[in-house]
Amino acid sequence: QVQLVESGGGLVQAGDSLRLSCAASARTFAIYDMGWFRQAPGKEREFVAADTWSSGRTYYADSVKARFTISRDNAKNTVYLQMNSLKPEDTAVYFCAATNRIVGGYDSARRYDYWGQGTQVTVSS
Repeated sequence: QVQLVESGGGLVQAGDSLRLSCAASARTFAIYDMGWFRQAPGKEREFVAADTWSSGRTYYADSVKARFTISRDNAKNTVYLQMNSLKPEDTAVYFCAATNRIVGGYDSARRYDYWGQGTQVTVSS
């Protein structure tokens, strides 16, 4: 069982930056694919970014490409999401997710077995 704990959310103004962190309890964190998803009120959960051990690549949703950066520190069992040039439409609860299985696309929530509790990001205009 892997536990994920997100932190770093908050209320910011449009154009500001935030860095989200996700600390994982996995003993073999380095071989987990890690993803960030978000869910706005009344909307479905959507993919934001992924850092995949399985392919050695990172992936981003088109809506955040060039503004958000996912990274990981395997020594700290932590994955980060640096969010720059935030927009009001980025307002959502952000979830960290993990899996060590290669089932489904990296951008599919069904791929991931473990989820954090979420952290709220609110961007005012």
